[in-house]
Amino acid sequence: MNKQDLKAVFAPFRMATATFASDTVRTAFQDIFAPDVEFKMCHPFGTMTGAEAFYETCYQPLFTALPDLERREMILLAGQSPEGEDWVATMGNYMGTFLAPFLDIPPTGHLVHMRYHEFFRFEEGKVVEVQAIWDLPEVMMQAGAWPMAPQLGGFLCTPAPMSGDGLSASGDGHQAYHHVTQMLDDLCKHPADPDPRVMNLDSYWHPRFNWYGPCGIGTARGISGFRNWHQIPFLRAMPDRKLDEMGDLKSHWISEGDYTSETGWPNMRLTLTDDGWMGIAPAGREVLLRSLDFWRLENGLIRENWVLVDLLDLYAQVGVDVLARLREFNKARNISTIRLPPGLS
Repeated sequence: MNKQDLKAVFAPFRMATATFASDTVRTAFQDIFAPDVEFKMCHPFGTMTGAEAFYETCYQPLFTALPDLERREMILLAGQSPEGEDWVATMGNYMGTFLAPFLDIPPTGHLVHMRYHEFFRFEEGKVVEVQAIWDLPEVMMQAGAWPMAPQLGGFLCTPAPMSGDGLSASGDGHQAYHHVTQMLDDLCKHPADPDPRVMNLDSYWHPRFNWYGPCGIGTARGISGFRNWHQIPFLRAMPDRKLDEMGDLKSHWISEGDYTSETGWPNMRLTLTDDGWMGIAPAGREVLLRSLDFWRLENGLIRENWVLVDLLDLYAQVGVDVLARLREFNKARNISTIRLPPGLS
């Protein structure tokens, strides 16, 4: 399928989830998902088969917690990956008034946001696979229920592209794809070569680029921010990082215009050998990371990079149940449903 046909087939899902009425969403599911569609969801949801299983396991609890739920899309890409698969890649925020517990996160009675990166693979006009990360820690932080170490980067509701064209990108995207993959190749030269200049960061990144990391890592500005608030502690803890195309690791790339995106389940293999990243002890264990990313180029350089990593799955691999720790922190809080007065009396 061509890019526009993929977006047209995907449109009923976007329209239904933008305003989120249960019956409309279920009808859209029937229209675009194959009966045996496989949902690969972030921890703790796991992998499930069939749209109804996904709705009951993921959407229904979220809809119960945020009864005015809406899915606000900010980036929409479509196309064929280098290996010949048809994908739609999306980034945005789930938003709504947080009135009931979600995964035992206490409700706030206020509007909350939760970033999502969701990738949909099509065959014969139907979605047959979904790979998705929801930034669940972002909801924990807004609820004042943070169970992990403080993040180094800044916290904000992740913005849409500065260019304002995240939903209207067009073009083959080859330049963006090659620029980013070459950047990743150079990035991996360090720390095997201890000189950070070997990464040639100035050649790839805009001087004022924004790196929007997941909650737990946070947002960084420019090379200094990226190095100090993410990369230095990350590589200190896991200097043997290996990216995609290594053994059983595999990434899928979707590009349009100045945008390129990558999904992998997983796409990075590392060993936690030292301290310093997100307060995680050097467990000496090999871990696999799921990272779903978007990049936007401006004048040939990376201006914005949206990154989501399944951090709760990473913690689970080293024997830490983040949600259990959250429950311990909040066992003395009232987490029952909040009933707000209508404000008219």
